[in-house]
Amino acid sequence: MSAQSEQLKERTISFAITVLRLIDKCPHTTCGNVIGHQLAKSATSIGANYRAACSARSKSEFVAKLQIVVEEAEESVYWLDVIDRSQLLPLDVRAARAEANELRAIFASSLRTARANLRVRPSLNLPIPKSMTR
Repeated sequence: MSAQSEQLKERTISFAITVLRLIDKCPHTTCGNVIGHQLAKSATSIGANYRAACSARSKSEFVAKLQIVVEEAEESVYWLDVIDRSQLLPLDVRAARAEANELRAIFASSLRTARANLRVRPSLNLPIPKSMTR
């Protein structure tokens, strides 16, 4: 794995821990529990799915897993916005939201590149159709 990939793995786990600590401060109300649960799932899924993408068996599997990472980062931004706007927490969640936005941008950019590479360089192990070998 590249140094950049290892840094992203570390960032995603740090983000998950930060968010989990924020969630622990949410009020134990129906609203707080629902939002906290949804945010916990999306924030922890970013790193888990990125790790899955890093061990993908093919380029198309990598792209599919990376799409999930982007979706989970987007969902995390959404739930952090809900917490911020509803003032569910007496804490400032802007730093966590900024990190979620940065992670989303990084992974969205990687996804665009991976998709472009998939289109430009299709797999070389595809069988050649018989019509092309005559």
